[in-house]
Amino acid sequence: MNPTRQLHDLGQRLWLDNITRTLLDDGTLQRYIDRDSITGLTSNPSIFDEAMGGGDAYDAGIRDSAQAGPSDEALFTELALEDLRRAADLFLPMHAATGGLDGWVSMEVSPMLATDTAGSLAAALKMHAQAGRPNLFVKIPGTPEGLQAIEDAIFAGVPINVTLLFSTAQYLAAAEAYLRGIERRIEAGLDPVVESVASLFISRWDKAVADTAPAELRNTLGIAIGQRTYRAYRELLASPRWQTLAAAGAHPQRLLWASTGTKDPDAPDTLYVEELAAPGTINTLPEKTLKAFSDHGKLSGVMASDGGDAEATLARFAKPGIDVDALAAQLQRDGAASFVKSWRSLMQRIAEKRDALAKGKA
Repeated sequence: MNPTRQLHDLGQRLWLDNITRTLLDDGTLQRYIDRDSITGLTSNPSIFDEAMGGGDAYDAGIRDSAQAGPSDEALFTELALEDLRRAADLFLPMHAATGGLDGWVSMEVSPMLATDTAGSLAAALKMHAQAGRPNLFVKIPGTPEGLQAIEDAIFAGVPINVTLLFSTAQYLAAAEAYLRGIERRIEAGLDPVVESVASLFISRWDKAVADTAPAELRNTLGIAIGQRTYRAYRELLASPRWQTLAAAGAHPQRLLWASTGTKDPDAPDTLYVEELAAPGTINTLPEKTLKAFSDHGKLSGVMASDGGDAEATLARFAKPGIDVDALAAQLQRDGAASFVKSWRSLMQRIAEKRDALAKGKA
């Protein structure tokens, strides 16, 4: 049996961490769905920056849309949503068949809004309406300023993928925002079913401490953070507060493993897939990682619901002075800054392309 199917059967869903027009045009995404049990996908500014700069697949759309005179940001949004609508339509049958569990695509609000609560909410509402698909998650960063926007978006009925989470505390803050949003809907007599996922970034932890962690702890910090957070996730789902909401018909906000491509060339290329096998979660994989796991991945069990040896591992990191709480905050800031950098690069790329196309030089 394909290893990806094994993960699906144990209760974990796999999403593709990529989208390009070529993936849609040549049938690759459909093959991933059929062969590798892919049940959703995610996007971010870095992915679109690479996709739009990697060839001429978007040139016709830029040329045609540019004649209408939209801003570079509005032009990008429509081009990206064209791709995401097509992907959402491929996933729509499984979305319907699973009652909304599977078949999701995700698009991020502008990273420039990461510290703008009102702006993030307004952008999420607009994007959700503009997409016109029931199976599109709007991604909002789980920054301190983003939490209120997340709660308000859930209350408004917008499915949300909370992104840029790096620690258990950050995950729990995002979960709290989701719970409050659902509780407000119930109090208002609204349908309690608004889907959400909370995306915990993994590999960036190990990259951040690669030069400071003891050699024997190499590539173990991200997994330990994941184990600790999975324990908190399972405890939340067992809590009386959640059980009350579940009894009212609400669906859980699922924990999603993000940034699961191996950064260390000396580490197994399937490391963060095999170690993060956990029922009730999602793992979103870069194409390279998906292909590697499908080819030679092996499962040796599932993640312990009690966190396993996470606390012992984290205690070992504390000895040389690695403060995981401070590092989590820094990683979130760095992640937001990285997306802003990619966003600016993307806007510049679109501006240059539309100018060149208008002059007949591309």
